[in-house]
Amino acid sequence: MTAGIDPEVAPSGTGCVECEEAGGWWVHLRRCAQCGHVGCCDSSPAQHATAHHQATGHPVVQSFEPGEDWFWDYARSVGVTGPRLADPQSRPEGQSVPGPADRVPADWRDHVH
Repeated sequence: MTAGIDPEVAPSGTGCVECEEAGGWWVHLRRCAQCGHVGCCDSSPAQHATAHHQATGHPVVQSFEPGEDWFWDYARSVGVTGPRLADPQSRPEGQSVPGPADRVPADWRDHVH
């Protein structure tokens, strides 16, 4: 197994764990390749995927967007290759971007990084 990647672990859900708990919203989603935690990307207001890496030391995320399968290694700041992770491979295709639609403010572009 590649360090920081466990292909058997399923994602934690279909949205950012912390944003769901706090009633927040996200632009894109990233999945921790080690534990399955789904967090929001660095363009999102709260940047929970990076915060998860900083809190846990888990180095690798994979895009959790439909049609994307790239990996990023935070520890080395480089793209890496990895195996197919446990299903599902992405958020639901019908989920809005940004999302969830009912929580995205009208001026959302003013809040992205």
